[in-house]
Amino acid sequence: MNSHKIIKYSLIVALAVQLTTSCSDSDFLDRKPLGTATEGDIKAGGFEEKAFGLYGKIRSESGVTDWTRYWFQSIRSDDAAKGSTPTDAATMGNIMDKFQYSAAENQPASNWNGHYSLIYACNDLIDAVDVSGDISQGTLVNKAEAMVIRAFAYFELRRDYGEVPIVLNKIVVPGDAIKAKSTIAQVDEQIISDLTYAAENLPLSWPAYPGRATKGFANSLLAKLYLYQNNWTKALEKSEEVINSGQYVLANSYQDLFKEGGDNSTEAVFEVQFLRLASVNYSNNYWESQGVRGTGVWDLGWGFNVPTEELVNAYEVNDPRKEATILFSGQNEGNGLTLPASPPLAQPYWNKKAYTTPSIRQGYGQNKNHWINIKILRYADVILMAAEAANELGNSATASGYIEMIRARARGNNASILPKVTAMDQSSLRDAIKQERRIEFAMEGERFYDLVRWGDAENVLGGLGYQSRSQFYPIPQTAIDQSGGVLIQNPNY
Repeated sequence: MNSHKIIKYSLIVALAVQLTTSCSDSDFLDRKPLGTATEGDIKAGGFEEKAFGLYGKIRSESGVTDWTRYWFQSIRSDDAAKGSTPTDAATMGNIMDKFQYSAAENQPASNWNGHYSLIYACNDLIDAVDVSGDISQGTLVNKAEAMVIRAFAYFELRRDYGEVPIVLNKIVVPGDAIKAKSTIAQVDEQIISDLTYAAENLPLSWPAYPGRATKGFANSLLAKLYLYQNNWTKALEKSEEVINSGQYVLANSYQDLFKEGGDNSTEAVFEVQFLRLASVNYSNNYWESQGVRGTGVWDLGWGFNVPTEELVNAYEVNDPRKEATILFSGQNEGNGLTLPASPPLAQPYWNKKAYTTPSIRQGYGQNKNHWINIKILRYADVILMAAEAANELGNSATASGYIEMIRARARGNNASILPKVTAMDQSSLRDAIKQERRIEFAMEGERFYDLVRWGDAENVLGGLGYQSRSQFYPIPQTAIDQSGGVLIQNPNY
């Protein structure tokens, strides 16, 4: 393989940072991309190369992990709002904040097309493996990587659109992609099939390749899908399989999880690897677009996806996760600097999980965040999925124990805050789990989907314009047009 290809694919699986919270700024800036590919790792024309390419698509494909992601996953909840300035993307603000969905907008088309483009790339690898007849372990692992990534894409489409086409064939000509919608049950069946294969063939870990899919990621996605199905037995089984694998530990500090040293921590089940190297951003605009919208040293981004007053008020007194999640205009940001007030800043609150260390920004010569990973699935999510499933099965002691794991990490050494949940009845524990999920994953894109699957969306979001149809987005009109009418619009749109 020539050197240009080696460089291209070596940068797809980005760096692993130290798993300690005490790394210095210089350590972070001087870090090298561990787990990079060499000529000995990748065979020209082999399946490893195709597998590496999938991770590049996850990071770079429009609609998958760029700024479209939080429009769909965060801004539609009660915890987040459009942000920026009133006139910036005002139309999209109404669409997502107020549920005035439009099949004609660019964002839904990007979301749809990006996920299907990723699916088609997975299909290409799977087809290549099947045609080759190669059943060596390395080849089966590469196929399993494609399976879990395809399942991830279908899971996100299922959450956003409900019934979607299942496309499993290699795309040779555009017409190969035209399929009618499948039912949600059929989509779920396909996701379970892909994830089951992946869980059977993926390794528990990739010590030299942080960011590659693992058995834990496959089983965690299975647990989450079963949670959406209210299949509590299976959800608990798969969650506890991950918990009992010994591969994951909650990071010591919630606050440090979202800083530079928190990438690829012991809590990382799956992260999209970001990297800025030699003044080049091997990343997308996901974090840049959420940075504080200001001037001078406070020109940190576009200012989208900001916390709401409702989220600010949802925290228990002195919960450290509040300070780790919400950046307040006019207040100290935790490194000795004070943000301008609002006004002149357009918003009173900003997403601190998108915020970077000032000295590291200076070291890079870049204000806007292009180096911190996107945390797709954390071990904390697995624990709270297990808590929810156990509670619904009537196992209050197990549920309470899992809740306490999350609260204990958040409380740290301060025993005066976040008391242990003592209620043992199912209803009270259900409320406690809902509260923990809201706070633990604030601004991480779970809230809207949780409200929908709990049946709480109309009550919580109805005042913003949410209706029963709003759980699913309309299928993009461009996709319907391209299908020649094979695709049918979602009901009531």
